[in-house]
Amino acid sequence: MITIRNISKSFSSQTLFEDASLQINEGERFALVGPNGSGKSTLFKMMLREEDVDDGEIQFKKGVVVGYLPQENAPTSERSVVEETLDGVEDYDGRIEAEAKAILMGLGFKVSDFNRVVNTLSGGWSMRVAMARLLIKKPDLLLLDEPTNHLDLDSLLWLQDYLAGYQGAIFVISHDRAFVNTVCNAIISVQEKTLRAYYGNYENFVAQRQAEKEKIYSAWRLQQEEIAQMEDFIARNRARVSTASRVQSMIKRLDKLERIELIAETKTVKMRFPQPNRTGTKVLELRNISKVYNVPEHDPIRVYEGFDFELQRGQKMAFVGHNGAGKSTLLKMLAGVIEPDSGERKLGLNVKTGYFSQHREGILDPRKTVLQEAMDNDRMNPELTVRTVLGTFLFPGDNVHKKTVVLSGGEKSRLMLVKLLMDPPNVILMDEPTTHLDMASVDALVAALKEFEGTLCFISHDIYFINALADSVVHIEQGKTTVYPGNYDYFRHRQDQLQAEAAGARKKPEPAAAPKADSVDWEEKKRQEAESRKKTRRAETLKKEIAYSRKTVESLASKMSAPEIHSDYKQVKDLGDKMAALEAKIAAYEEELKALEANAGTVSQ
Repeated sequence: MITIRNISKSFSSQTLFEDASLQINEGERFALVGPNGSGKSTLFKMMLREEDVDDGEIQFKKGVVVGYLPQENAPTSERSVVEETLDGVEDYDGRIEAEAKAILMGLGFKVSDFNRVVNTLSGGWSMRVAMARLLIKKPDLLLLDEPTNHLDLDSLLWLQDYLAGYQGAIFVISHDRAFVNTVCNAIISVQEKTLRAYYGNYENFVAQRQAEKEKIYSAWRLQQEEIAQMEDFIARNRARVSTASRVQSMIKRLDKLERIELIAETKTVKMRFPQPNRTGTKVLELRNISKVYNVPEHDPIRVYEGFDFELQRGQKMAFVGHNGAGKSTLLKMLAGVIEPDSGERKLGLNVKTGYFSQHREGILDPRKTVLQEAMDNDRMNPELTVRTVLGTFLFPGDNVHKKTVVLSGGEKSRLMLVKLLMDPPNVILMDEPTTHLDMASVDALVAALKEFEGTLCFISHDIYFINALADSVVHIEQGKTTVYPGNYDYFRHRQDQLQAEAAGARKKPEPAAAPKADSVDWEEKKRQEAESRKKTRRAETLKKEIAYSRKTVESLASKMSAPEIHSDYKQVKDLGDKMAALEAKIAAYEEELKALEANAGTVSQ
C-alpha cells in the first residue's frame, strides 16, 4: 500500500534518516517509537507530503486515502460539533449521521454537546472532534500522532476497541504502551537513522532490542581485545627487521578492519523524589463537602453534596470514573486549588501538598524562562542545584533560558516535575502526569513514585501507569466514591464480576404461580432451589477470587525473588506482609468453598 524506499532526511547538521526503508501493507498496525527528536513526526510529515525527502522515495498505491491526526492544533470552527464531524463527508444520510454521533459519544460527548459550537470547546475537546471527523471518513491508512493525549480513560478504552476492529491500516505514535499493545501488532523503531520492524508487543520489542545491544557489545569487546593485541604486536615488533613484513601486514589488516560501533545510549530523564517529612496517619480530610458548577444556559451541575473523603499516609490512589464524574474536581479540592461551596478541608499533621495539573498553561508563566520557573518557590535553592536537576530532566546548558511559552508538551510536563522536586511535598496530587511524556520518561516517573514514601493521588488514562503504581482504585460515580484495593486490572476484574452478577439477577425468571395443592411443599422446594443457586454463585465467585489471589501471590513472590530488592528491608517486608495477607484470605476462601461443597453436594470443584 505504501512503500518507503531508501529515504534520507537532514536538518542543518542533524541527520534523521539515512537509507531508511519500510513497507506498509493493507490492514497492518504499526507503532512508531524512538527518542524525542529522532524524527517520528518528521516521518509522518514526509508521508503526508508536507516535508520533502532529501533522497529516496515514498510511493503510494493508486487511490490510497490517508487520514492524519496531529498531536496539537485543534480545529477552530463556527460549526456545531456534529456539523464539524461530518465536514467533508459527501452525501451523508441518516445512517452516517447516527454513526458520527455514536463515535462522538464514544469519545465522551453527551447528546447535549452535539449542537455546541466548536470554538466554545477547550483545546482537548476540539481535538476529540478532530478525531471523530477523521474516524467517520474511514481512510485506508490512519496516521495518529499521540491520539490518547486528550482522552480520559473511558474514551481511551472506547478508542482501543474501535481501532481493534478498524478495517484499514494504522500507523501510530504513542507513549501509552497498553494502548500500543492492544491496537498494534508490530513496533517500528527509529534507530541508527533507519527504520527497523519488531513484530509482537512493546515488551517483546524491548527484550529484542536489549538482546541486540548485548550481542553488539559482546562482539565489540572481542574486537577491542583483538585490536589491542594487534596494536601491541605492532608496537613491540616495529623496529625488528625479522618481523617487518608481518608488522606491515598487521598494519594493513588493522586499517581495513571494519570497526564495530556500540549503539548510542539515548539520553533519558533521571528523577528521584526526595523522601518527605513524615505526616500523621490521617493526611487529608474532606467533610460534608458540596460543589456545584453554574454553567451559562445550562442547569447547575451538582458534582458533590454532603460528600466525605479521607486520605491515609502512604496510600497511592488512582481516581477513575466517567467523564464529568468529578475526578479532577475532587483532586483540586484535595490540593486546595479550588474551594468547595460548603464543607471543610482539613490537613493532617505536617502535610504539604504538591499539585500537578494536566493544563500546563494554567501553572507555567509564559513570560518566564525554564530556570526562572524552576526557581520560583520559597526554598531559595541555589541556582547550581536547580540547573543540575534541570539537566537530568533534559534541559542542558542554555536550554534553561528558553521561555516556557515555546516549550513542547513533553518539555512542559518535565518542567512541572522539576518544580515538584525543587519544593518537595509529602502529598502529591497529579492530574494526567504522563500526557506528552515518552515511554522512557514514564518509566522514570513510575520508578521515582514507587520509591516515594509520601502519599500519592492521581488521575491517569495510562493503564500501565495505574497498574504500576496504584495500591487502590477510587471509582467516582454520581458524587459518590467506592474504593477497590489493588490496581486497575483488579478493579476491572471486580467490575466485570459485578456486571455479570447484575445481568444474572435481571435474567432471573419470574416464579410461576404456586399450585394450590401441596403449596407448602412447593414453596419449600423453590426456597431450596434458590438457596442452591445462591450457593453455586458464591462458590463460583470464591473460585475466581482464589485464582486471582494465587496469581497475585505468584507475582509478589517473583518480585521478592529479584536480587536487587534483597537489601531493601522495607520492600521485602511489605511484599511479605502482602503475601501473608493474601494467603490468609485464600485459606479463608478455600475453607468457605469446602463447606459450601460439602453442604450443597451439587457444586463441583
